[in-house]
Order: sequence, then structure tokens, then C-alpha cells
Amino acid sequence: MNATAHRPGTDGSTVLVVDDTAANRYAMGALLSRAGHVVVPVASAGEALVELDARLRTGSLPDVALVDVGLPDLSGFELCRRVKALPLLAGIPVVHFSARPSGPGDRCRALDAGGEAYLTVPAEPEEIRAVVRAALRGARELTDAQGQFDRLALLSETVVDVQGARCLLELATTAADATARLTRQSAAVFVLAEDGDVHAGLSRSGVVAEVPDAVAREQAAALARRVACAPGGVSSTVVSGAEWPAAYFGPGDVRLVVSRTRGGHLPVCLATPAAPDPAGRTGALVAQLARATALAAEPLLMYEQERHVALTLQRSFLPAQLPELPGVDVAFRYVPACRQTEIGGDFYAVLPTAAGVLVGIGDVVGHSLDAATVMVEIRHALRAYSLEDPNPGRLVARLDRMFQHYHPESSATLCLALVDPATGRAQLANAGHIPPLLVPRQGPARYADARGPLLGLGLPHPEPTELVLAPGERLLMVTDGLIETRGTDLSVSMAQLGAAASTAPAAPDALCDTLLSRFGADRADDIALLALRLSPPAAPVSRASP
Repeated sequence: MNATAHRPGTDGSTVLVVDDTAANRYAMGALLSRAGHVVVPVASAGEALVELDARLRTGSLPDVALVDVGLPDLSGFELCRRVKALPLLAGIPVVHFSARPSGPGDRCRALDAGGEAYLTVPAEPEEIRAVVRAALRGARELTDAQGQFDRLALLSETVVDVQGARCLLELATTAADATARLTRQSAAVFVLAEDGDVHAGLSRSGVVAEVPDAVAREQAAALARRVACAPGGVSSTVVSGAEWPAAYFGPGDVRLVVSRTRGGHLPVCLATPAAPDPAGRTGALVAQLARATALAAEPLLMYEQERHVALTLQRSFLPAQLPELPGVDVAFRYVPACRQTEIGGDFYAVLPTAAGVLVGIGDVVGHSLDAATVMVEIRHALRAYSLEDPNPGRLVARLDRMFQHYHPESSATLCLALVDPATGRAQLANAGHIPPLLVPRQGPARYADARGPLLGLGLPHPEPTELVLAPGERLLMVTDGLIETRGTDLSVSMAQLGAAASTAPAAPDALCDTLLSRFGADRADDIALLALRLSPPAAPVSRASP
């Protein structure tokens, strides 16, 4: 028996009898033994405290104590006070008894000391047994009430944890851990999306574990979908171990608790080994947790759908491959943010024009479906405007006016470069973006001196910066998602990017991959990179002498 989970029974309960008279200990012990109790007799308060300490260490505390008030070392009242003062012993009911005539004062002292009852002996055997039964019953009810309070407090804590999940996978993992804590056994949770995706979490022995393979996961999810429940309600059933994949809990039957959202979807299933729950207390709490998990899943499901739409929109308008660009090598990379964050408005463009190759990169301020749609408008406008006039300075000015007219509440950063492949001459215009990084074949990289206000502010923009790209020199454009880190100054991150680019491979593709591996892991914002290098001249063809 666990000392911290002391639960008295009625039959086979352990009774500590504290009496300094051997004959009385024997008589009381015989009476209680015949009633089915296990009797532990001691002769003094000191012996009682030693016995309780030893049993506390082994987790075998008595279920009730019968204490003579006239002990030789401490009074029974003082012994009771000491026992009740210790949190791990306070739950043991104490019944005082005395062979001396007693009045209301003695009974009051017994109750004030924390005792549950008072007996005057000799007493009828049935009265002694009834008093012991009543003390056990009261302690059991108090223990049950405390246990239910503890479970409700734990449920409250776990619901808070579940509601804090940021994505469906985190929700499944958090809910599995919460279910395991509530039931004190292993637990698995499945969040079933409408598109057939299964987000699963597993907790074994209080530790989040790796979910079994896809076959076991799909088998478990199929069983969960078969469990019927009304919209907004919770249903519970037991499936046989032959149906349930043993990779989760091993052999044995499994209890499934399934809850739907208000819309009638079936997003959540909590699974545990089918353990007895006669009073239904644990089952009721798990049902509440299933309901809370389903409610938490609803907005996350909606967010996943919006994110999918935004990503589809964003990817459909960002070029999957580049047009034929004689004289230049261009590489690009686009990496959406991790699933816990919203969709952003990062974009890039590579456009052939009559005056050279126009490359650009930008970022609409904000993270939402609106940011993605504004990004699409900028790309369309940039393509249309560049057909008439590819000058980067004038393009930035026109896009700024478009923003003020159609999106007065929005703003964006943008960096454009018009490069002549034949001469290497480049014109740069920057609207609030990270300046382009110029990476020579040898030596340190440097940022171009190209600056200007954000799009949408209506402020004047400076004339384009002009420079000439040397043979083999690369022009690199990135969005801040690649390097921006909370708590680190952006200038420090830019310097780190420059140092990494200086030692990266020469080819634009290899340059982008190197920088992504160095800076792009688990970023909270979208990442876009674009690298341009003038194509090396073709090697002359040697002719053999006649």
C-alpha cells in the first residue's frame, strides 16, 4: 500500500492498538481479529510512533488506530495530536478509549486532539466493531473526496496544457501525456483530420514516446473512426486486443474515448489499456479531457486549412523554375516557416527584360492569408510594370503608389536589381529590405549601399545604386527569415551571413544550399534566397595544326 495513497477498507483492514495493559491489548486484538482485521498491538506512545515511522517507510500504514488515553509516556490525546500533525499520517482515523469513567470533558479533549471517536471500555463487542467500521468508512470517504479533488485539479492543469498546443501534432502529444497523468497508465491520442491525415501522440510510463509505424497508426485510427458518437458528444467503448495494434500498449483490451467538435467532425480519440474503473470517476475525467481536446482541435483544424490554402496560393504564384537567361546563372530557394507559425508574404522574382535580367526579393509585412494575397499582387504588378520600364528606381516608386492606393493599411519590403549580363552593370533599388550581399570570388563579402523606405509609406525613394559585378562575383538577396533571431541584433546576424557566404562554394545553387544548412533550421518565418552570377565565358576551342 502506498503511504501517500492510503485507502482504508472494511475487511482485512489493519488496526493499530495502543494500550499499556497486555490483557487489554490481547482482548481488543482477539475481538478485532475475529471481525477480519489485522491487529498491530503496541504498549506505549513511543512504540506507536516507531511503528508508524517504520510502516511509513514501507508504505503499509494502519487503516485505523485505537489509542488508550492513559498511556505511561504520552497521553493518548498528545499522541493523537502528533500523528495528526504529520501530513502523511493525518489521514489515519484515531479512536480514543479509556477504562476510567469519562465525562464530556474527556470526549471534548479527544475531538480537539483530532480524534474521530471515543469509547468507554469495557463496551459491547458489537459497539467496538461498529465504531471501528464507522471510523474506516469516514476515512474512506475523506480519502475518496481528496482523491477526486486531486484528479479534478490535475484535469484542470491538463486542460490548460492541451489548450496551449500550437499545432495538431503538438495537441496529440500533449493530450497523450495529459491522459497518461490522469489514468496513471500509458495513453495514445489521435487527432483525425478530414483529409485523412492522422496526428498521433503516445505516452508510456509518464514519458512521451515515439509513435509506432504508419501501419499501426492507420489501424488504430480506423478503429477510432468506427466508434460512433453524436456531434459535440463523447462516446467510450472497449475494443479487443486482437483488433488493436499491440505496438502501442502490448496485448490486452483497449478503451477508446472519442469526441467530436461542435461541427460534428471526428477529430479526437483517447486510447488507454482497459483498466477497471468501478466508480467511473477516472472515465468521467478522461471524457472531459477528450471533450477539451476536441474543442482545442477545432481552431487548429481551421488554421491548418487556412495555412494549406495560403501555401498553395503562395507556391502557385512563385516560379517553380526559371526562364532561359543567357549570360547569367540564377538560383533560388523558398522554405515556408515551421508549422507552428502563420503563413508569410515572402516572394522573389526573376524576369528577363530588354535591358537585362531583373531580379527581386521582398516580404509583405505580417503573417496571414492577406499577406500572401498582397504578395501575389506585388508580383503581378512588378511583371506588368517591368515590361514598360525595368528601371528599378521607377519600379519601386510605382509599386509604392499602388500600395498607397489599394492597400493603405499594408506595407512591404522590396529589393530589385537590374543586371546587364554582357557588361555586369547593375542598378539596385531597395525599399526597406536587407541590402544585397556582394560575394566576390575571393575575399570578404560586403553589403551594397542600397537603401530606402518601405513600400506603402509614400516617402521619396533615392536614385538606384549603380555598380559593376566583377567576373565570378555573386549577388545574393535574402529575406530576414533566414537570419533574424529574437534577442540577436540584425546587424550581428547580417555579419554572420556575410562571413558564411564568403567561404561558400562559388555556384549559386551551392551557395544557397550552404546558407540554408547554416541558418535555415526550424525558423519561425518564411525564408527566400536568390543568388545571381554572370555566366563564365565559354572556353576557346583549340584547333589542331594542319
